[in-house]
Amino acid sequence: MLKIEQLHAFYGKSHVLHGVSLHVEPGEIVALLGRNGSGRSTTAKAIMGLVASQGSVLWRGEQMQGKKTFEIAQSGLGYVPESRDIFPTLTVEQNLVLGKKQGQTTGRWPMVKLYAMFPQLKARQHTEAGVLSGGEQQMLTLCRCLMGDPELIIIDEPAEGLAPQVVTLLGQFLKTLRASGMSVLLIEQKLALALDLSDRCYVMGHGSVVFEGTPQQLRQASAIRKEWLEV
Repeated sequence: MLKIEQLHAFYGKSHVLHGVSLHVEPGEIVALLGRNGSGRSTTAKAIMGLVASQGSVLWRGEQMQGKKTFEIAQSGLGYVPESRDIFPTLTVEQNLVLGKKQGQTTGRWPMVKLYAMFPQLKARQHTEAGVLSGGEQQMLTLCRCLMGDPELIIIDEPAEGLAPQVVTLLGQFLKTLRASGMSVLLIEQKLALALDLSDRCYVMGHGSVVFEGTPQQLRQASAIRKEWLEV
């Protein structure tokens, strides 16, 4: 479904990604793990055309390299950045409406369905998004992305700074996405959460993939965890 081969990325003259290769299959949650600065977020940005990159990014057999970000999004790839990037002076509902693609009529995630899943957003639909809690803002940006009916969603550090009960809600939400057939590339710092949710996982270090396997294999790979994940 999504196949990345020998992806290199650059910030100016800085060579950040060094030949990253990974793939995500339909209905799969794939975790992308690593310490801060390992290249995980840059990988997401390179997939979405937000940083200069070289290599191959195949999405359903079509080459995304060289396309503009809006063209990549229109093709069915969704992206939830770590910064969330809500519009603080717009209401919850106005933020959600902005997630719909131009010309889109219906989708698998209409607003009424998202409100049913997150009644706290329904209760605050006319509230400016800037006054929401961190957890509510995270749910809002996830739901805004789903309004565009993506087939694969890239989520960067969704649990960062959230209360434990909100993290639990987030985990349930991601499992619901998988059950619906959606694919997820999950960039996450919380190892226990990522291993609980994912079908497969990659570990990055210094801009390269240093491990690929199942959560169980990573649990058993103590040397990998110690060198590339644990503080």
